[in-house]
Amino acid sequence: MSTIEQRIEHVVDSILRDYGQGRDIDKIELRQYPDKAVITDIIEKLLRIVYPGFFREKAFRMYNAKHHLSMLIEDVMYNLNREIRLVFQNEGAQNADEKAQEICLAFFDEIPGIRALVQTDVQAAYDGDPAATSKDEVIFCYPGLYAITVYRLAHVLYRLGVPMIPRIMTEYAHGITGIDIHPGATVGDYFFIDHGTGIVIGETTVIGSHVKIYQGVTLGGLTTRGGQSLRGMKRHPTIEDNVTIYAGASVLGGETVIGRDSVIGSNAFITKSVPPCTTVSMKMQELQYKERSCAGCPKVKDHFQ
Repeated sequence: MSTIEQRIEHVVDSILRDYGQGRDIDKIELRQYPDKAVITDIIEKLLRIVYPGFFREKAFRMYNAKHHLSMLIEDVMYNLNREIRLVFQNEGAQNADEKAQEICLAFFDEIPGIRALVQTDVQAAYDGDPAATSKDEVIFCYPGLYAITVYRLAHVLYRLGVPMIPRIMTEYAHGITGIDIHPGATVGDYFFIDHGTGIVIGETTVIGSHVKIYQGVTLGGLTTRGGQSLRGMKRHPTIEDNVTIYAGASVLGGETVIGRDSVIGSNAFITKSVPPCTTVSMKMQELQYKERSCAGCPKVKDHFQ
């Protein structure tokens, strides 16, 4: 055996011994976990159901819409049923097959309601962004709408008691858009995320109607120091109707309420409730200008005269 083969064998034996420590990351038994690739495919097919004219296959024709939709729903239901059954089985749930089937049927019953909410989100984005040339552009191009739509689908599964899968769905959208909406958050209609990158919306956040938020906004908890002891507690803020939160603002804490018709300015850091009809803004920080030695450049004092 060559030296390189011996070293590889040594590495393999070393890692196998490391697997035997009984840690969470050491599991190698033959258990079936949700398949992220399958769930990703489910998301893309659900988007074709929510937006039939925008995410459809090229072969789709309106005259066979019923046949196409029937096949699409059957495909999604089969795979979603299987993934839900797996997560219930892994948690030791009784009657996992029956529970998965009931949840799948209940989920698809809510699709028209999800689509009604999504239509308000499209309208809010178009009304709220002067750069939007059409609602078609909003649907095709806006990462905020994509993240919100996936969240709304995942939120229904979350409410139906499905473990893990809703979080896989919203984290998939997070990875694509940079927008992190926990599926447990409660979000009202006409929700608009502008630009979007870096937004975090925590699990127990409650957002009312006609709310607009910009990139870099955090709706988070004051602390995670309590760890699992905080599970089930209201840790994230409540944002009432008609609130606008500008870029980089942080609103933290389960008891924090931003009253209706308020405006939170960029980079504000809020840990206490704000009354309705209030504007919160940071005082302008002083800008300092120092001259640099650059050939051919005017002096700073001359430039600003």
